[in-house]
Amino acid sequence: MAAEGHATAAPTAGEYIIHHLHHAQSGTQKGIVDFSVVNLDSLFFSILLGVLGCFFLWRAAKSATSGVPGRFQAAVEILVEIVADQAKGIVHNANSRKLVAPLALTVFVWIFLMNAMDLLPVDLLPWAWQNITGDHHAYLRVVPTADLSMTMGLSLGVLVTCLIYNVKIKGAGGWGHELISAPFGDKVALYPINLAMQLIEFVAKTVSHGMRLFGNMYAGELIFMLIALMGGAWSLSATGIGLAIGHIIAGSVWAIFHILIITLQAFVFMMLTLVYIGQAHDAH
Repeated sequence: MAAEGHATAAPTAGEYIIHHLHHAQSGTQKGIVDFSVVNLDSLFFSILLGVLGCFFLWRAAKSATSGVPGRFQAAVEILVEIVADQAKGIVHNANSRKLVAPLALTVFVWIFLMNAMDLLPVDLLPWAWQNITGDHHAYLRVVPTADLSMTMGLSLGVLVTCLIYNVKIKGAGGWGHELISAPFGDKVALYPINLAMQLIEFVAKTVSHGMRLFGNMYAGELIFMLIALMGGAWSLSATGIGLAIGHIIAGSVWAIFHILIITLQAFVFMMLTLVYIGQAHDAH
């Protein structure tokens, strides 16, 4: 009986948080870095939200009229205009902007939708998944941008795009010469130092690009879990009722504030994408 009681006992606060921070994975992770393991939940939600974001943009483009636009069309047109203006101010090559501006728009919408998953109740989708699978210990994380492998994958995609534009705009020889001649000058003795500085710059930009988005969304996810624990501690006592009221107030305030965070982080990631691609067009 004691063993049964222990098995059915509610998890502690630490166990609750650890469970919610664990991904639905393709296998057992054997180290901090294990490229043989795929976080299936991040993959599923990122693809789903990417398709959903593209569908919204496609619907807006298909239903666009020359007359008075509806609210949805007006909102999309404002967003497109904002992104186009930012791209025009950063990337000065008109031919490049034909691809870069839509890319920046897609990045913003996609990351915004992934960030917005943090506004769903913490236990809603994990509870639904556990009931679907019949496993009450099944793992599921629904915020893809709170997964470091996801945000670093996005930043690596930006890095590859920047490298492609470096070669396309400057030529392989021109870019190769830039790697060894900037930032300290075109002198043979400085070539190794210049190359080292260039490589460090590419690595630092890529790592900071992905880590910034991950850090903000991971912290937001943790705060929502702590607020959820306040509600879970409710009981018919003065302390319990106080925690329940605090849960409602803190949850509402943080959710409202988090709308700004998820929008800002999507915008920052988009702007840095434009800046890095714009730098690929500039000669040192």
